[in-house]
Amino acid sequence: MLKRALLGGVVIAMGWSVSAAAQEVSPAAATAQDEVSGVGDITVTAERREENLQRVPVSVGVLAGEDLRTITAGGDDTLLSLAGRVPSLYVETTTGRIFPRFYIRGLGNIDFYLGASQPVSIIQDDVVLEHVVLKSNPVYDVRQVEVLRGPQGSLFGRNTTAGIIKFDSIAPSETWQGRADTNYGEYNSVSVDAGIGGPIANGLSFRASALVQHRDDWVDNTFAGATPDGTRTPRKDAMGGFDDRNVRLQLRVAPEGNFSMDFLAHARWYEGTSTLFHRGALKRGSRDVSAEPRNRVAYDEAQDNPQKYDTYGGSVRSALDLGGVTLSAITGYETTAGFSRGDTDGGAGALYPFNGVANGFGQSQGNIRDLDQISQELRLASNGERRFSWQLGAYYFDSRDITEFYQRGFFLNPGVAGANPNNYVRLRDVNTSWAFFGQASFKITPELTLTAGGRETNDTKKTTLLQASRTAAGADQFPATAARRIRLSDTTPSWDVSLGYQANRDVYLYARAARGFRGPTIQGRSAVFNSAFTTADSETITSGEVGFKSQLFNDTLRFNATAFAYRVKDIQLNGNDANGNGVLFNADKADAYGAEFEAELRPVRNFTLSAGVSLLHSEIKDDRVYAQVCALNGQVVCTVENPTITRPLFGAPTVFAQIDGEPLPNAPEYNVNLAARYDLPLGNGGKAFLSTDWTLQGYTQFTLYRAKEFAANGNFEGGLRVGYASPDGWEIAAFARNITNEKNLKGVIENYMAAVFNEPRIIGISLSGRFN
Repeated sequence: MLKRALLGGVVIAMGWSVSAAAQEVSPAAATAQDEVSGVGDITVTAERREENLQRVPVSVGVLAGEDLRTITAGGDDTLLSLAGRVPSLYVETTTGRIFPRFYIRGLGNIDFYLGASQPVSIIQDDVVLEHVVLKSNPVYDVRQVEVLRGPQGSLFGRNTTAGIIKFDSIAPSETWQGRADTNYGEYNSVSVDAGIGGPIANGLSFRASALVQHRDDWVDNTFAGATPDGTRTPRKDAMGGFDDRNVRLQLRVAPEGNFSMDFLAHARWYEGTSTLFHRGALKRGSRDVSAEPRNRVAYDEAQDNPQKYDTYGGSVRSALDLGGVTLSAITGYETTAGFSRGDTDGGAGALYPFNGVANGFGQSQGNIRDLDQISQELRLASNGERRFSWQLGAYYFDSRDITEFYQRGFFLNPGVAGANPNNYVRLRDVNTSWAFFGQASFKITPELTLTAGGRETNDTKKTTLLQASRTAAGADQFPATAARRIRLSDTTPSWDVSLGYQANRDVYLYARAARGFRGPTIQGRSAVFNSAFTTADSETITSGEVGFKSQLFNDTLRFNATAFAYRVKDIQLNGNDANGNGVLFNADKADAYGAEFEAELRPVRNFTLSAGVSLLHSEIKDDRVYAQVCALNGQVVCTVENPTITRPLFGAPTVFAQIDGEPLPNAPEYNVNLAARYDLPLGNGGKAFLSTDWTLQGYTQFTLYRAKEFAANGNFEGGLRVGYASPDGWEIAAFARNITNEKNLKGVIENYMAAVFNEPRIIGISLSGRFN
């Protein structure tokens, strides 16, 4: 209640201050400023065409590039920072910056396996990024972020059962344009996001963009005992820092006529710290983590949790106007290689004895030796505003990687009990997919439009065990009866149909039904524990939504709302086995319903207030499915609130909880986001400004089963920015991210009662400028 009261107080205070300031603005100053008085129009490409957001029969949340740069001023991950900023969107990670997990309307995947699929598709500059590491590519010099909520299986394909997050960079232009945002804050946090471009010759233009983020190590390792793998301890400022360097070059060839071609190349060099787990931060019967210091851990292994990835890619997009239709082609290539290592028990085993013996050791590393992704799309679409419009296309996707998983024995010093240089596995993964799709819209009347689309998709996955985990003496330990190569394939149709009605100039109503699917999945990492691969069959979703979009009161208020419901059949879930290893399985179904509300208001000139709310109720429905609960050395360590059974696993009695009726994991019951900005015009044509933004997150369960400790409720975070903007396009400001220094629980490692926290408070200064 205190946090909600604080949030309300901030908004009320902003309103009072803005109201008072607005009354003091002189007519001359009001004339000098150049802010628009209305909310204006937003253009989106949710249906692969440029359309007004208020005329698209899809629930789309939009975040402008400037807003994203504001919330990442402290050096926050540009993807994780999206959590809660758009209604029904949640993002988290327990594997650092190289493995964000996305959830839309509660639907996502908690699996930490490097080969895990997600029901949220990430599209950057029209290229689908499928692998979890590719999905971590940060966004920068971005024009706009679009979140398409609900199944998008017709125009965008498989693995979009939850929706799509679409990022569009600022494109090359025929005039010289540039912008840069530079920020410096606590912990020597640096963020520079910049882009510049313009014409090279007639019909030829370019844009160069870059993102550089840095933070010093700021987390101390306080452990002072023996380290079995040579980790140096104790050390001050041992972990928590990162260097993330990114560049992108775009070249547009658009001679006079009917043809254009865009070339894009990008590169990322990232090195940092993987997620830090705080062992024992959660006490049995409570989820209060206030006593756990955010800036200290006690690790005896894993060499300071390093991770490092280099990623490169490029695309060619071309469009040929053939008169009444346009033929488009998009060719994409992505490659990455790197590793992430972590002390997965979250604390030194010597500090947690069991029967007088050091207890609970965990260390692992995932490597991608090489990954190559190729994608090709062809699309033929009608041009212009017509009573009947259509588009047809074909798509091909191919991803291949060599992935390795190393366990604790590999890293131990020779002579240490359990040391085993052969304690790793090597896997080859191949994922291919093809599809044919189409969509058509028909204006039944000038106000009423019917849109329908369909897609036939094949998704095939193959995983081969190239190297099994062996004993120190070299003996192969993989079960003789288990398959070393698994192939799963499915060909499934998906579709959507919508009806949009323009009630009047200001109000648009729509209804939409859709079906999508996520392809079958293979969990290969289990081989490192000498267990057979686990698999999950395809899941399908049927969704319905109704909504209205409005732009009212002389364009001073944009208010959109959607109500939705969906059912996922054969939903893919991920639990843990006795080794803490992820296990894939299908449950019968999951049902959910909810609503989203978004508003932008400009009640007076120079003042903007925006808000978003999402509400969600979700349930897993299968009384035959059980998930293994938190346990260490055969003892349950948390407070399980579900009915349980005990059955043998790997020869030992193990406790499982019934998950029938439980909410989807990482599916907040509600999210609230608020933002406000006021610009005070000054006599020299510049302006002073004040802006603030806040998020509030409802009950969120981190595990499939219900435990008192493994959930968060009321996570709260806010930011503030105050500064001066000059009349010629530059501004200087002071900012604070997580201004109240909230320590929010963002994830757990169950058997070690370990906690994952949000970013600390960052206070700093920023300097930005732009020209055109």
